[in-house]
Formats: sequence, C-alpha cells, structure tokens
Amino acid sequence: MKNLNQFETPLFDALLTYVNNETIPFHVPGHKKGQGMDSQFRDFIGVNAMSIDVTVFEQVDSLHHPSGPIATAQALAAEAFHADHTFFGVHGTSGAIQAMILSVLREGEKVIIPRNVHKSVTGGLALSGAVPVYVQPELDPLTGTALNVTPESIQKALEQHPDAKAVLVINPTYFGVAADLETIVEVVHDYGIPLMVDEAHGPHLCFHEALPVSAMEAGADICAQSTHKIIGSLTQSSMLHVREGLVNPRRVQAAMNLLHTTSPSYILLASLDVARRQMAMEGRKLMDDTLALARQARQRINAIKGFSCFGEELMGRPGFHGFDPAKLTITCRKLGLSGQQLEKILAKDYFIQPELSDLYNVLCTLSLGNTQEQVDALVEALEAISATYGNTITLHDPEEAFMEMPRIPLLMLSPRDAMHCDTTPMVLADSIGRISAEFLMAYPPGIPVLCPGEMITEDIVKYIETQRAAGLWIQGTEDPEVKTIQVVNHHHLQAVETQHIG
Repeated sequence: MKNLNQFETPLFDALLTYVNNETIPFHVPGHKKGQGMDSQFRDFIGVNAMSIDVTVFEQVDSLHHPSGPIATAQALAAEAFHADHTFFGVHGTSGAIQAMILSVLREGEKVIIPRNVHKSVTGGLALSGAVPVYVQPELDPLTGTALNVTPESIQKALEQHPDAKAVLVINPTYFGVAADLETIVEVVHDYGIPLMVDEAHGPHLCFHEALPVSAMEAGADICAQSTHKIIGSLTQSSMLHVREGLVNPRRVQAAMNLLHTTSPSYILLASLDVARRQMAMEGRKLMDDTLALARQARQRINAIKGFSCFGEELMGRPGFHGFDPAKLTITCRKLGLSGQQLEKILAKDYFIQPELSDLYNVLCTLSLGNTQEQVDALVEALEAISATYGNTITLHDPEEAFMEMPRIPLLMLSPRDAMHCDTTPMVLADSIGRISAEFLMAYPPGIPVLCPGEMITEDIVKYIETQRAAGLWIQGTEDPEVKTIQVVNHHHLQAVETQHIG
C-alpha cells in the first residue's frame, strides 16, 4: 500500500460517517446506539461512544477479513511501527501473544523462553503443544526483581538445543529493563529461526531515541505490544507486528482469527487507529514530556529518606542493556514497609493507585496522560509516608531473605499435557518426586521455581518454605495459601508414557 498519510484515521472516519449519516441500525448490538441501554450507564459513558459500538458490515470492514478501513488502518500502523504487517487485537496482548506462538510453533517443537515470561506465554504453549526450554534472567539484588536475559544465555541455550524452532524474549520487562535485542536478533538468526518478542510494555519505544530500541527496529520477526498500556488506546486493545521472511503473515491472520471473537469491539479498534495517529504525528514531543516528568520524579524520590528508585545508573550490568525511565520502581525496603503495605497506604490515604507491588517495591508507570500535578502528589505522599513510617522496621533485610534459586527442574511433560491431565492436590512437603500441574513462585523475584510439567524436587520445597518464612509472597497454585499443589495423577502418566523433555 503506497502514499500512506499518518494523519488519516480510516477506521475512525468510517465510523463517524456511519454516525453522521444517521444510519438506522437494524443490526446488533441490541442497545441500538444506546437507546436500549440502562439510562444511568448510557448517560455516564455517553451516547457518542454508544453510537460507534457497531457490528461487522462493509462500511466499517471486518477484522477477520480486512479489505477496507481496517486494512488501511493496519497498514498505517505497520508503517508507523516499522513493521511489514500489523494486526489489530481486541483480546488483550495475552491473546496477541498466544496468536504469535500459534503462528510460529507447532506441537512438540521447542522454543527458548525466559523463565519469567507472562502467563499468557504458557497459555500459548498449552494451546500450541510447543515445549519450552527455559533461560533464567538476571536478578537485581537490591529490589529482588528480574532484569532481562543476555545474548550469552540465549546463545548457550541454542547450542544445547539446536533443534529449537524459535526464541521468545521480553522487551522491556514490566520494570522497564531492556535486553541487548540487536545482538540477540543476530544470535537467533544465525540459527535460521525467528525471534518472537513480548513487547507488551514497549509500544512507545520507536518514537523516541532516548528509549531502548524497539523489537521491529532491532530486526525481530514478530512482536506483540500493549498499545493500551503506555500510549493512548483503550484497555484490551493491542497490536501484533510482523516482519516478512521467517514468519508467515497468513498464519498470523489465521491464528488471530482463531482466538478473536467474531464480534470485535469497534470502539477498541477505533482507539487503536487514533492512538497510532497520535504517536505518528506527536509521539516524540509527547515522549519528551513524559520522560522529563520521569527524570524529575526519579530524582525527587531518591532524595526521600527510606526510598530508592533505580534508573540508568545500572546500565551495562548483565541483563540491563537498556531502560525505560517512565517505569518508576519505588523500593521501600529501607523504610520498613512492604511494597504491599505501601501500595495500600497510597491507595487508601492518598487516592494514588500504583501499577503493582511486591514485598520490597511499588511500581508506578508514567505515560502520556500523567501530569506535573500528579507527580507532585506522588512525591508529596511519599515524603509524608517517610516521615510517618521512617522508624518502623517490620521487614527482614532482603539480602538475608534472598537465596539462590533452585536449578530449573526436569521437564517431564509438556505444559499442554500437564495442564490438561487429571490432577490431585497434595501437601507441598509430600509432593517431592511428583510432576506439577501448576506454577510455584515467590515475589520477589516472581520467577517460577516450578512450571507445569516439571518434577518437584526437595530443593524447590525447601526454597519455598525458606522464602515463606522470610515473609515473601508465595503464589501460583490453586490453593491461595499454597499449602497444597496440584500434581499429575499416576494413572495419567501411565497412559501417556512419561518421557523426559528438554
């Protein structure tokens, strides 16, 4: 498609034409431009939003078989994000990641992935039947958070598993830490296989030179982005970008069609169209403002007693090749409060809601919509909390709590087999030697010590109990108290003839 104009919004324009023509709706949804909707909800949301909540017809195109305004909107997005093809998603980036995996991998094929991948990746493995080969990311001892994988760790995994059909990495992590993606691309392409990237937290990267390189700019073959997380589309809307060559775009479309509803939200789709225009036309200036806020916030937070907020000073450490300054990881270990306690205080007493918290940290994400007044409110709240709680010591020192993680255990069943077979709950201490059907991890660092299909070892049980005693947050199992874990039934193992995988 030639002569694209990034100022245009073809899908949004088609919806506006539908509204301006006062089209009479003898189609679903049943609320008919909001007329049939509960009045309180309609008045709050607004009739404008309701008027573009339509279904599939020629004027507004089909997400499953785009040939009109959706096709043009996706082509504009591909150009803006340096891709050959872009696919809009309204089933979250989890769905886009699963479509990415389904489009690249088949049942039984190996894929090299970081140990700290999002659960949607494991869901994709369960759907595809692919088999993971895990790589441990680096760790930051101060915050306990996972950093990123290194090119050397990817190279080693490929040398040990030359039959792997793909590699998947995260760029950047939830906490804004980017890998040396350009070198990883070279390593992976030397084996003639595609690099997949979970870029949920990096849809803005290609719009400012001070940010880490984006997956598409680095030469990755396919990446999933949460357009809604950092830039201005609505929640649940995402994009999947593809580079031609090692990934077949027709398979990507087929995978997206398989996972998408046949009644996608045109409100969400239109928000992707306008978010792309906003970044293409104003992205650098908007990111300038956001990064200036982030630099100021980080400096001010680091000046508050009991708090720290890591940044680019860690650049060059293994697993810390690049950094997104808009991610503020506020570490409160020296204050004596847990991250969970700090989050509750901020939310309850100051009406400030962070993105997440763990034992030692609270993560605040800055984006295009944040203001100076909001940053001032956050800093002032932290100053007040420091003055109030500064002499309260309630935590163990994390350097005492952290211990070396157990080795990645033997993979006995694929995640698909482990997650779909018959299981039995067992007391964790009694489960040694059995095969887990669940995840098990401690926060921080949030890296699974056990994944579905892996053998439960004595070292893993000891590690979990030690971390629990140190006050770390243990989760991943169906049992919220993590006293029991679901294990694969023996009769199922006999039926599938258990084999060592990996």
